This record gives sequence, structure tokens and C-alpha cells, in this order.
Amino acid sequence: MSKTDPNIDMDRDLKEFIRGAIESVWALEVLLLLRRNPDLGWTEKALARELRSHDDLIRQVLAGFLVSGLAARHGDEHAYQPRSAALDELSGRLEQAYRERPVAVINVIAGKAGDVARRAQ
Repeated sequence: MSKTDPNIDMDRDLKEFIRGAIESVWALEVLLLLRRNPDLGWTEKALARELRSHDDLIRQVLAGFLVSGLAARHGDEHAYQPRSAALDELSGRLEQAYRERPVAVINVIAGKAGDVARRAQ
């Protein structure tokens, strides 16, 4: 790999985390918003409004985060509450990678979508 390769700092653990927990760039944006405000509970409607998204998409993303252990639900509100320190550390590394190399992160997410489409054929 050359020094200009955008994937140079993305190690295997981070790529696996992205492939396993982040379904889309929308999901990434939801995770980052929750993570930046860990003490704040968000309703689905509030998240949709904040991110200019659709309620159904937000509901789907949050359901995935509940299963993967990245968020918790308290009544009608969801908050960033990783199930383990390892998930929190990976989320932090993902946030940094997206800030420094957004195209590389998006490529990993898009590659996952391409893998699903190829398997469906």
C-alpha cells in the first residue's frame, strides 16, 4: 500500500466492527450523534428530525444498535450505552477514522453492501 492509501490506518478489528455493526452511512451518523451526547436520551422522532432522516430508517438503525450492544433503550428514548469497553473503544476509533479518512470508512460500509448484493445473486 502506498502512503496515500486511505485504508492504511484501518486495522482488521475496526473493519470487522464496521462490517458487523454499521449498516449504512446513516447508521454511522446516528452512532456518532449518540456517542457525542452519551447522557442524552433520544426518541426516534428527535433523531430523525436532527439528522433529517425518516422515522423508519432511524427505527431500523436503533434496533441494530440494541442487538449489537451499542445503545440502550429507556422507555421511548435511546442512548449510547456500549455493552463493553471494547465496543466503546472501537466506536471511538471509528469516530476518529471517519473524521480523518471519511472516504475510507464509507468504502468499508459500501463494500459490505456490495458483498450482500453479490451473495443475493
